[in-house]
Amino acid sequence: MTGHAWLLLVTLVVAIGVLVLLINSRLRFHPFAALMLVSVGVALVAGMSTEQVAESLEEGAGGILGDVGITLAFGAMLGRLLANSGATERIARVIVDRAGTRSLPWYMAGAAFVIGIPMFFEIGLIVLLPLIFSVARRLQDSGQVKGSPYVYLATPTIAALCTLHGMVPPHPGPLIGVEGLHADLGMTILVGLICAVPTIVISGPVYGRWIAPRLAVHPDRELVAQFTGTATTGTGDATTGTGTATAGGEGPRGAGTGKPGGVSLGWALAAVLVPVVLMLLRTIAELALAESSPVRHVLVFVGEPVIAMFAGFLFALFALGYRSGQPAEKVRESLTDSIKSVAGILLIIAGGGAFNQVLKDTGIGKAIESAASGAHLNLLLLGWLIALVLSFSTGSATVGIVAATGILSPMAGTGGGLESSLLVVAIGAGSIGLNYVNHAGFWLVKESFGMTLGQATKSHTAIQTLVSVCGLLMALLLSVFV
Repeated sequence: MTGHAWLLLVTLVVAIGVLVLLINSRLRFHPFAALMLVSVGVALVAGMSTEQVAESLEEGAGGILGDVGITLAFGAMLGRLLANSGATERIARVIVDRAGTRSLPWYMAGAAFVIGIPMFFEIGLIVLLPLIFSVARRLQDSGQVKGSPYVYLATPTIAALCTLHGMVPPHPGPLIGVEGLHADLGMTILVGLICAVPTIVISGPVYGRWIAPRLAVHPDRELVAQFTGTATTGTGDATTGTGTATAGGEGPRGAGTGKPGGVSLGWALAAVLVPVVLMLLRTIAELALAESSPVRHVLVFVGEPVIAMFAGFLFALFALGYRSGQPAEKVRESLTDSIKSVAGILLIIAGGGAFNQVLKDTGIGKAIESAASGAHLNLLLLGWLIALVLSFSTGSATVGIVAATGILSPMAGTGGGLESSLLVVAIGAGSIGLNYVNHAGFWLVKESFGMTLGQATKSHTAIQTLVSVCGLLMALLLSVFV
């Protein structure tokens, strides 16, 4: 470690501190603006010329948006089509209607697992709230569950949704990790799913059975009535910010009415799984077929994230959008609203890409690699810890992921192997933990279920921290076989 390398490391530490301060101080900088400002500061302190600074920012922001932004946009539109057509409601009710009281948390976890593949955490939870409330109210009337039936069912739902959101592509966080660490997408999906299943079991049904008798949580009666269809639901409840179970201004068919949507189960499942299956087929083709095989070329093409998500969107558009009987203009308006809902995330991703590029161009990444190599730190643990601290400090899991990815990318090498995929999962798991008062998801859960601050901490924060720790442990366990 030279004197210049130590200077670069100190610059990075100060930059992270400034980033946290800007986002959490009275200034309340938007994370995108904070990331851009810190990126410029780091570049100038590290000695980059003014011309290089602008080029680095443009290359970093543009590159990450080109790779992840389009995929994220298609994912948002796909999620909206699933919600508005009643497909997610259909999947959830088919699963839950077959469950007994003791197995209900497992079925709720299964429903959230399927729905959580294409949907963000907040959107998935809002879509599932009518189902959680209606089933929990029946359990409460029957007296078959000790403690709060709402916590009993919400815990596995939260665990499944946040696990998939942080650890499994095609969610934006893991996709950022895949791109920045040059990991294989299909392998990352497989590894993420392997790590996700035991993580959800421990953090969801198992923890839920333990914590439910210890929390007296009962949501507001009017809110329960709104979501279970016993009261008129027009534009939603302004105090909770939940709307009519979706953000598009019109709820899914059947949502909040107690009636399943008109979409068949087969069409609903197909729409959810099309992009994931295409991405997995690409990995199988690359492993099993010769490079000259025409089938391999086709599967590699359709399995590219942008193409796979585009294909999934087109399938859902025709199978769920136009076939649902909604006017074409209504479908288009809903899709436009879905893009607006992820505009902030796109900006944060762009700022993170600029920050990552500056770290590379200034040589800070190499300095970190040298320091970590000398300290013999486990790369998975280091990535998890950086993402955890930054996510907790800034209130943004995306900021934690993009910063950790940029910091550790020089140590990931050329990528493509199991090690890179495990690092993506570890970083994603770190970004989930310690989800507290500066995270939007914390307040969504707290207000939706009428929790006190302490109850939300014992449920939502504890669930996501359990997911984070279990995800790391699973990644470390799999790394033994590398």
